[in-house]
Amino acid sequence: MKRFFSAMQFITIIPFGRSTAFDPKGMAPFFPVVGIVLGAMVLIVDRIALQLWPESVAALIDVVFLIIITGALHLDGLGDTADGLYGNRPKKQALAIMKDSRIGAMGLVAVVCVTAIKWGGIMSLDNIILDNNRSLMLLIIPAYARAGMLFGIKFLEYGRPEGGTGHPFFGHAMKPAAFWGLLIPVLLSLFAGWRGVWVNIVFVLVTALILLYYKKRIGCITGDMLGAMCETTEAALFLLVSIKGIV
Repeated sequence: MKRFFSAMQFITIIPFGRSTAFDPKGMAPFFPVVGIVLGAMVLIVDRIALQLWPESVAALIDVVFLIIITGALHLDGLGDTADGLYGNRPKKQALAIMKDSRIGAMGLVAVVCVTAIKWGGIMSLDNIILDNNRSLMLLIIPAYARAGMLFGIKFLEYGRPEGGTGHPFFGHAMKPAAFWGLLIPVLLSLFAGWRGVWVNIVFVLVTALILLYYKKRIGCITGDMLGAMCETTEAALFLLVSIKGIV
């Protein structure tokens, strides 16, 4: 449980009592579990919000709550990544820009677009799918998004050998057993029928495309890029499940 608490303290602003030892290797497999916990909290907030406001406002509250509860950790990474990778800057310059705490125009655009896509996707859930499936998607999509980061740690080398936020998670071989947490959202997705199948297919495609882009663009990954990966995957999946006509 210490590793789970450590992962919760790293990804969220929830203190979970006393500070636990920072154990990157041990906590990483719990990222999808933390995602499930986040999804459960968003689901509760959503149920309450829908009793008080229309779907559009409830969706906005869901997105804002997710930002607040995670301390905008991944959203900050998204902004830095967009600033650094935009254009044809060489690797060294791109990494230097991502390290800058200030946000640029492309970072702002990326943050606004991704949060808007999440809002639109969640807002459309009520009118497209049944309530039980709405609840299921709110529960599992944050878990998929955080599971995706494990693939970034597994398949790409870290881009800042001198150190950085994500550096402790690299430097050791991640075994297949470390992906056990991904089984939780995958198994839960079975209750969504064909919609769940599409969620898994799109998750694989989005994860692969992001990793291929990172590999081709600068040949490595950083903590900011892991955060961007999480946010992009989450937005893509919420957009998917709101498409009209999906079974």
